[in-house]
Amino acid sequence: MAPAAEPPSSHGSAPADPSASPTPANPTSAGSASPGSASSAPASPAPASPAAANPVAASGAHPPRAAVPVRPAAPVAPGYPGAYGGAPGTTPAAYPAGQAPVTTVAPAVTPSPAGSGPSGSGGAGSTSGSAPASGSASIGSGSARTASRGGTRGSGSSGSARRGMLGAGLVEVPPVPARDPASAIMEKPEVPENRRYCSKCDEKVGRSRGGRPGRTEGFCRNCGHPFSFTPKLHKGELIGGQYEVLGCLAHGGLGWVYLARDHNVSERWVVLKGLLDTGDADSLAAATAERAFLAEVEHPNIVKIYNFVRHEDSGYIVMEYVGGRSLKDILLSAREQHGDQAALPLGQVIAYGLEVLSALGYLHGVGLLYCDFKPDNAIQSEEQLKLIDLGGVRRAFDVDSPIFGTPGYQGPEIGSQGPSITSDLYTVGRTLAVLSFPFRGYTGRHLRSLPPREEVALFQRHESYHRLLRRATHPDPARRFQSAAEMAEQLTGVLREVLSAEDGRPRPAPSPLFGPEQQTAGTDIARALEHTGAAPPVLAPLEPAAAAAALPVPLVYASDPAAAFLAGLTARDPADLAAALASAPVASREVRLALVRVRIELGDLDGAARLLEDIAAEAPDDWRVDWYRGVRALAGGRGTEAVAVFNDLYDLAPGEQAPKLALAFCHETLDDMPSAGYFYETVWRTDPTHVSAAFGLARTRIAAGDRTAAERVLDSVPRISSHYLAAQLAAVATTVRGRRPAELNAPVLIEAGRRLSSLRLDTERSAAFAAEVLEAALTWVRTDRGPAPPGVRQQILDTDMDEQALRKRLEVTYRVLAKLAEGSEHRHAMVKRANAVRPRTLF
Repeated sequence: MAPAAEPPSSHGSAPADPSASPTPANPTSAGSASPGSASSAPASPAPASPAAANPVAASGAHPPRAAVPVRPAAPVAPGYPGAYGGAPGTTPAAYPAGQAPVTTVAPAVTPSPAGSGPSGSGGAGSTSGSAPASGSASIGSGSARTASRGGTRGSGSSGSARRGMLGAGLVEVPPVPARDPASAIMEKPEVPENRRYCSKCDEKVGRSRGGRPGRTEGFCRNCGHPFSFTPKLHKGELIGGQYEVLGCLAHGGLGWVYLARDHNVSERWVVLKGLLDTGDADSLAAATAERAFLAEVEHPNIVKIYNFVRHEDSGYIVMEYVGGRSLKDILLSAREQHGDQAALPLGQVIAYGLEVLSALGYLHGVGLLYCDFKPDNAIQSEEQLKLIDLGGVRRAFDVDSPIFGTPGYQGPEIGSQGPSITSDLYTVGRTLAVLSFPFRGYTGRHLRSLPPREEVALFQRHESYHRLLRRATHPDPARRFQSAAEMAEQLTGVLREVLSAEDGRPRPAPSPLFGPEQQTAGTDIARALEHTGAAPPVLAPLEPAAAAAALPVPLVYASDPAAAFLAGLTARDPADLAAALASAPVASREVRLALVRVRIELGDLDGAARLLEDIAAEAPDDWRVDWYRGVRALAGGRGTEAVAVFNDLYDLAPGEQAPKLALAFCHETLDDMPSAGYFYETVWRTDPTHVSAAFGLARTRIAAGDRTAAERVLDSVPRISSHYLAAQLAAVATTVRGRRPAELNAPVLIEAGRRLSSLRLDTERSAAFAAEVLEAALTWVRTDRGPAPPGVRQQILDTDMDEQALRKRLEVTYRVLAKLAEGSEHRHAMVKRANAVRPRTLF
């Protein structure tokens, strides 16, 4: 199957440094043709509380589509329609639609340590190395309607759960020792020549010519604008009557950064941030804006702004000193130690991303946009991550102020549409990419795209992470994540999957979009012996209708007028549930979606299709319509159609397990066992509450000829599961059914007998499986058994492993089955087999 197609990209060279450009992109107005063009200086915005800004306006030209987000982290701002199409200020509930009883899922994913469950369930023959082609669809392969919906928004908080743990408490990130502030002072504060650009036209300035060093002050040869890269403050100067300058720390996009002591507040270390150019009105406006409203920003992952002071003709922002290392420096250190192809561990990168999304979500919630996130602008100190350099932050509804961004990280739409929530999330996606793999050409050939899947081993190992990056950095803002909470929610799911793939330990968590598993498929064991004596299949084949019925159910939105009614349903039988739904007080969307599922289970696929068309006409961007279209296609045996639908939904929600389980079912019905095995393994390894995945994975291992791996998978079903007995019987069947004598040996047979003896079964079932095990042992003894070890008495099911003893036990077993047989034909078949295997005598 073909690898993922990538958006076209321009060709060009790119530096290997993780910072995309020597300097941030020059400010551009929202309506300018492209990032980097000059803009006129705007008027300084009036100070205002950030809470007064409306977060919905921050979505810019691409607001979230209706009826998509689930369980917003906070009510939608008053005066605006609900982000999912409901009433203002309402939030959806967590009710599974179309099944009863309807349970409520916890409103947020709670941090949890790795739990018990399958470990190394793939065994030999594991397919975890790369995803099948259905997991590599083009970024634009889905239908336009499916791909362009706003999102699946839910809760996305991601604070540190305990010491050293970031990323929803799942990742232990190596702490970065707090740095002695004095040691960070630059001995010789200079801006390297290759980072000197005109702040107005972006032309190179201050460069060496004819063997003469470049000027640090002067005028641009292109536009005549003055430039200065010399520090304006010197050691010992007192600023604002309380801040004593100690020296320069760095030179950033908005100018020099100084270390100082605050003589008025406990001699604390503070940072003074100057301007790039005292004659640059844009820089002055940016600093003024930062002082005006950022002093009210309060978040543990955002640097604190203390004050704004003037000294002579310049203004300075006074902010918290964060002693640590930037993500850029952490990456460069890894490359120094392990080579220039090194990257940070993926779990660590995702943990950083979740911390950043927590900060951005806060800013978006108070109507602010960060605009210029990149590895340089986040510092890890000890065990905490903080956003720094707030000079580019702006109000969501601000269309006049200059826009700051960095090539390689900035969204492609900024020049024409301006910044938005989705453009902020784009910068996070690009940063994740730069930190997690050697992203060559991200400021050139891949300025607006990701590398092809076949060029990045990480994408091949972690398909869900690849899909998350594709959505976060999609060229079309409407097809990206629509909120930081939504992206964090899916990124957390991807993190659980990545960590489980790396160490084999499951990390289950409640889904923000789907209810828990209520049914299973493919867990039934074929009858041990048919009355005809024909050998049964190793495991019962998967039935499409049963697979469709076993898929998780999307949650109900609490804003629906019938939500309480649906929560109170107790019927389980599809026919009874259909009757109950007919009595609903209102035929709301949720009631009709529930009825769609019931009709699919009852086999009324045409009726389900008509209902879905009606719902789609009312809510064309509700992703659940596509979900049920996929369920309907699967139930009807149209696996190829279902794969296309569920593949699009996998793109939409890469951190969810439900689309992967659906794809596994579909591929198995299409007899594509390698692809099915990949998805089954991913689901079971991550979340062992999906027991259907364990049985499916076992079937794929058997199809690949690896029964040992199949047994390991079935053994990983925990004892507390209601399907533990079925899994153990399936393991017995896997050991003995259809095996050639040469494939068996005494230890394997004895283990099968031991496993069977340990199970509490009714007499008929116990005898039926015992007959299978004893038949396999008898065949092996008669054909392929070598000499028994001297002095060792080998027994199976308390029977000596010699031909006469096995025949005698088998005869007794078949006669027991004959007495328990329901029909005469079956009884006669068992008597016939008893006579056939009884021990031979001379009389």
